[in-house]
Amino acid sequence: MINLFTPYKFKGMELKNRIIMPPMCQYSVEKKDGVATEWHYLHYVSRAVGGTGMIIIEMTDVEPDGRISDYDLGIWSDEQIQPLKRIVDACHAYGAKVGIQIAHAGRKAEDAVVPVAPSAIPFDEKSKTPRALSTDEVKGLVEKFRSAARRAVEAGFDTIEIHGAHGYLIHQFHSPLTNKRQDEYGKDLTKFGKEIIQAVKSEMPEDMPLIMRISAKEYVEGGYGINESIQFSRVYKDAGVDMFDVSSGGEGQIAAWGRPGTHAAYQVPLAKEIRNALDVPVIAVGRLDDAILANAVIGNEDADLVAVGRGMLRNPYWSLEAAKQLRIETTVPKQYSFGF
Repeated sequence: MINLFTPYKFKGMELKNRIIMPPMCQYSVEKKDGVATEWHYLHYVSRAVGGTGMIIIEMTDVEPDGRISDYDLGIWSDEQIQPLKRIVDACHAYGAKVGIQIAHAGRKAEDAVVPVAPSAIPFDEKSKTPRALSTDEVKGLVEKFRSAARRAVEAGFDTIEIHGAHGYLIHQFHSPLTNKRQDEYGKDLTKFGKEIIQAVKSEMPEDMPLIMRISAKEYVEGGYGINESIQFSRVYKDAGVDMFDVSSGGEGQIAAWGRPGTHAAYQVPLAKEIRNALDVPVIAVGRLDDAILANAVIGNEDADLVAVGRGMLRNPYWSLEAAKQLRIETTVPKQYSFGF
């Protein structure tokens, strides 16, 4: 029987357990230059010390106007490589693998003077109206994702995650709610995502897995559901995605707390459907910070890996505490062994 602490190997990546720290924006860049700071170093390395199998660095943007805010991480410049590499190297020293989520916020770029999007449709009545990208600009953004992937490989990351969820740019292209274009990127809603996947894969080593985060359901009238997300995920798999990180929302703005339907593990059935339909590894995420529940997701083979977000924000040592609660033997830093 597999459990939360069963090692996991996929392509050239070997994880000591099935626990993932998902990407969560820290909004902590100090000089608005996209460069990782001491906060980012301490934040991520402490989770590696705490026993996490893999850490995925927060949404890191491929151009300055692709950030949600000016305080987000960037990967559009070679100057941003070394501070990220410092984090990766330290996490590796404590036994964790490290991924990075590369992205563009599109119309949800709050600090852009004029955000860009597939079509000139604002996110809501309080948001700026974005400018529709020209066809040439769309192609240029594909190249920016390619360059971001090159920098990620140079920084030593073990995997790259493309952010295609939560209402950000790639999601905006493959959603019929937000893509009203008449060009080639409107006739095929997955074309932008496919080209990014192929560009990113061209910069990655053969044995490095490519992850894509998707919103499997939009929770808004006229939005897509699981059947449509299975269809576009199949296209993305064929283009080169090796694993899906299955979330939801982004257009309907359903939050993971305080609303009907957001009970513990509410997104796990979506991950399981993607896994079964496409025969592809998946990461489950969303209110899985109870160790017994997270362990059941793995034991029941609903997902291959489990991402624990808010639980890990509260406790960097969530993984060690989970092992203790589940009575599963795991490696504890010798400095902390008396506590266990």
